[in-house]
Amino acid sequence: MNEGVQLKQVATSHVREVFHTDCPAREVVDHVTSRWGVWVLISLRSNNLRFYELRDSIQGISEKMLAQTLRALVQDDLIWREVEPTTPPQVTYGLTDFGQDISEPLTDLFDRITQRLPPRSPA
Repeated sequence: MNEGVQLKQVATSHVREVFHTDCPAREVVDHVTSRWGVWVLISLRSNNLRFYELRDSIQGISEKMLAQTLRALVQDDLIWREVEPTTPPQVTYGLTDFGQDISEPLTDLFDRITQRLPPRSPA
């Protein structure tokens, strides 16, 4: 019945112990799912944005928290940062290929949530 079926053994050498505190993937997941990480990734999904454009697109985020979040996501190679040598310098952010891969399911999740929410009744 199973003749001719070949089973592939999955290589486990690259599987990370994500529940272990020393796992580098855990730190990336923490940055992506932080209070502001998700919103930065979703905001950059359709356009590259400058710092102040990002700040204005994400209501409630302070400049300090945006700077910290961007720094972590750049370090994780989820977003890129480009500085234009002008006075003052103009800094633009966009998603890397890795960031695109990660932001796609986040955007899908966001879309599903907003489509399923019942309409708000007037207070």
